[in-house]
Amino acid sequence: MKIVKSMCLIAAVALLISGCGSTKSNKTTESVYKPTLDASIEINGDTATLKLTTDLKLSREHYDQVRKEGEGHVHLSFDKGEKEILTEKVKVYEHVSKGQHEIKVSLHNNDHTPYDVSKTVTFEVK
Repeated sequence: MKIVKSMCLIAAVALLISGCGSTKSNKTTESVYKPTLDASIEINGDTATLKLTTDLKLSREHYDQVRKEGEGHVHLSFDKGEKEILTEKVKVYEHVSKGQHEIKVSLHNNDHTPYDVSKTVTFEVK
């Protein structure tokens, strides 16, 4: 009988030490999805048309909502000015002053967290 109790005690200790063979982690896995982005400018007189190419689904309907991988919107900054939000792949700027200009484009999740994908486009209106 003592042998059976000893064996049971050893088995119980072994199970406690091994954690029943399962390992759990409290870490959340980060998304590895990184969308592509290309940006170009077409100039026609004093009108500048920004054209974006991306595999990110630009979503007006889910803007400012829960993050969904592969979906989001664009943040724009024209000449380091105020941030603009874009949910389309084309943005037209009219009556652009002559000279050098810069547009910074960055991709963001629906909840505004960045995808860490950005481009800066420089151009000149003559």
